[in-house]
Amino acid sequence: MIKASDIKVGDSREEVVVDDLSRTQIVMYAGASGDYNPLHSDDKFTTEVAGYPSVFAHGMLSMGMTGRVVTDWVGIDALKTYGVRFSKQVFPGATLTTTVTVKRIEGDTAEFDVSTKDGNGDVVVVGYATARLER
Repeated sequence: MIKASDIKVGDSREEVVVDDLSRTQIVMYAGASGDYNPLHSDDKFTTEVAGYPSVFAHGMLSMGMTGRVVTDWVGIDALKTYGVRFSKQVFPGATLTTTVTVKRIEGDTAEFDVSTKDGNGDVVVVGYATARLER
């Protein structure tokens, strides 16, 4: 758990959470999650039926990678809330960078803004987190 004396509003952490996302990583996530939607594994379906340029990562995969930056900073046991909105597909080959910024500190709780961008600078995940602080 992070100590209240160790952070202040405006502090941030930035981390590359995946460099060159592979199709194998996407398929491995499908197996781990049980989500076998063909948008994530079948190029023919994805391009010809759905009209996307290729398969793309599960939103929850991007969410999980993003959340790891939060928990690495504050500790898994301190996390109180975490939520995101997916704003763009993540395609194979993507490099994703997550930024977590302290938005507010009130009492024993810190609020964070969370965002993940792809290599083009486009936001693919945006969200929030709150964590309990050790006094």
